[in-house]
Amino acid sequence: MDDKLSININIADRLYPLRIERKEEESIRKAAKIINDKVVQYKQRYPSKDIQDCLAMATLQFVIQKFDSEKQVGYSPVIDELERMNDFLAEFLEKEKTI
Repeated sequence: MDDKLSININIADRLYPLRIERKEEESIRKAAKIINDKVVQYKQRYPSKDIQDCLAMATLQFVIQKFDSEKQVGYSPVIDELERMNDFLAEFLEKEKTI
């Protein structure tokens, strides 16, 4: 069974026809709304800029946020492991004091 769905997504006043998995529809529509909201914010902040400039600024902001998130995710397991090791060493040293 083909579980594909044809939808039209409006981004920055342009329609984009997409053929997607049904399960992706909600995520794609939410993403388009977030993009459009950010474009509107830039348009309000910089009324002299055209929609393409606002879309470019929104895109840049989202990519920067993605990079920042990837950095945090990359370091988080290392930090967690260091904290675990620190706790282990502190417990070990505490036991050694009592001996």
